[in-house]
Amino acid sequence: MTRAIGRRHHLVIDCREPARVAAFWSAVLGEPITYADDDFVVVAANDRTSGLGFQRSPDHQPPSWPDPAVPQQMHLDVMVDDVAAAATLVLELGAVRLPGEGVFADPAGHPFCLIPRPGWAPPVSAG
Repeated sequence: MTRAIGRRHHLVIDCREPARVAAFWSAVLGEPITYADDDFVVVAANDRTSGLGFQRSPDHQPPSWPDPAVPQQMHLDVMVDDVAAAATLVLELGAVRLPGEGVFADPAGHPFCLIPRPGWAPPVSAG
C-alpha cells in the first residue's frame, strides 16, 4: 500500500449562489448543510466529515453540455434505487434535464448523472 500524502476533503464547486446550490444538493443527497457563510457552504454527513463545498464565484459560467465550448468542469454520479422516481424529485428541486440518459444539471448548471444502484451497494432508501 502506498503511503497517502493527504486525505480527500471537500469537492469544491464554484457557483454564483452557494446557498441555493448547496440546498439543492442537501435535498438530493439527504445530507445536511454543516457550514455556511456568505461565500462558502458545505454539505456533508456531519460537521466532522468531508463533503461538497460550494464556493461563490461571481463570474462562474455554467458548462454548455454537451458542447465543449465551456467544459463540464466536474460532475457527480448519484446512485439511486429508481432512476425515474429520482428524476422526478430532482426536477422538482430545480434540476434541468440535459441530453443523455439520466443526465441533469443542478441549479448552477453543473451536470450530474442519476445512475441505477449497483448490485454491490446497499439500497439507498435504507440509508
